[in-house]
Amino acid sequence: MANIKSSKKAIKVIAKKTLANHDYSARVKNSIKECENAIAAKEVDAATEALNKVQKNIDKAVSKGIMKKNTADREKSRLNNKVKDMK
Repeated sequence: MANIKSSKKAIKVIAKKTLANHDYSARVKNSIKECENAIAAKEVDAATEALNKVQKNIDKAVSKGIMKKNTADREKSRLNNKVKDMK
């Protein structure tokens, strides 16, 4: 355990940021799964709506620095192609 006051505060800040980052990444993963499930169930409207949600969540994760831009673009592109192939 840290003895210095600033170190103690840093530990609290890091824990808070870690929790926030986990929430963002979990949101991205859950929305991707939701979109994949809609695609598997052949529900075009639900998949399109889920795709919009995924893109929004991925863009937020990129802006927060949780996900790299190229990774985000690749994920969005793959899901977009899957939804397009349904139509």
